[in-house]
Amino acid sequence: MLEIIFLITVSVYFIISVLLVIGAKRRFPVLSENELQSISIVVAARNEEKNILSCLESLDKIIYPENKLEIIIVDDESTDSTVTIVKEFIAHKSKFRLVGLSREEENLKGKVRAVAQGIRRAGGDIIVTTDADCEVNPMWAMTIGSYYQENVAIVNGYTTILSSNAFSGMQAIDFIYLLFVSAGTINLGQPVSCIGNNMSFRKRVYIETGGFENLPFSVTEDFLLLNSIHKLNKYKLIYPLDKSTLVISKPSLTIGELFNQKKRWALGGINAPVVGIFLMLWAFLTNCFVLLTPVFFSSVWLYMVLFKIATDFFALVPIHQKLGLQKNLKYFPVFQFYFIIYTFVLPFVILLNKKVKWKDRTY
Repeated sequence: MLEIIFLITVSVYFIISVLLVIGAKRRFPVLSENELQSISIVVAARNEEKNILSCLESLDKIIYPENKLEIIIVDDESTDSTVTIVKEFIAHKSKFRLVGLSREEENLKGKVRAVAQGIRRAGGDIIVTTDADCEVNPMWAMTIGSYYQENVAIVNGYTTILSSNAFSGMQAIDFIYLLFVSAGTINLGQPVSCIGNNMSFRKRVYIETGGFENLPFSVTEDFLLLNSIHKLNKYKLIYPLDKSTLVISKPSLTIGELFNQKKRWALGGINAPVVGIFLMLWAFLTNCFVLLTPVFFSSVWLYMVLFKIATDFFALVPIHQKLGLQKNLKYFPVFQFYFIIYTFVLPFVILLNKKVKWKDRTY
């Protein structure tokens, strides 16, 4: 009986994966260069002295029509040399601005407060956000901007991790897997999540939602804004599978740091729409069956476990190929083990403790 339930579970898992691949690979029309709107890139930085310079260097190489681009770095009360590094780098670079926090949005806290103030001071039609530990492609802004047809309100991009070993490699695949799920659901009209280090939206639509000042606090402000714009039920949200929009982020260096990251994302997922809850529950259930293999081992059971693993692998292959990240697939076995374990463990962690630490702040 249990084998039949497992068979049904893994079969539905396969069908879900196929649908997500179809959604993720959906194509979208693009604008010509002379049709591009003005863009403001907003980067919130808190104690990023180790990362900010490489971020700034990549932003400085962005190709975009003259007088249609501004880059706003928001100092989120840094206590290290972040501000000094930024000031020195942006001197005599007119497209950059460094701003500090003001007394506005006192009801906000954490990173969302810094992002909100950056958006408030932005003059672009399109707001694009990334993080201070990220590096962007020179064509990043141009490509994102080209997808802004008249009725498009959000354009998201993929983020990967700089991988050099199994620990960072499994994180790189995990990022792509989670964003592939996000892309599939968004492009099928059922948005579940996105990532703030590679997100963009129309400023006027952001204002229409009331902005972050009007939204409840969340440790995953990107997810909250995504769903707030979707609820307006007036605009298209898209997630193109485009190599030129790829952002590279730094990996977590320790298990503790990685644990806090996953916990923060899981907490944000608590308020996911019904589709998101269903996907998380189904992944949890499927991986529970995989973990039960030593207890209920049989040739049929082993076949279903291998079928589940193969489903994940062959869903990831076309996404990695399109993004030019095929080399990371060598870390797939490590990722699969990690994925099965954390998918099972995280729900229990959240039930026991909902506090999360991020950038030396506890929420």
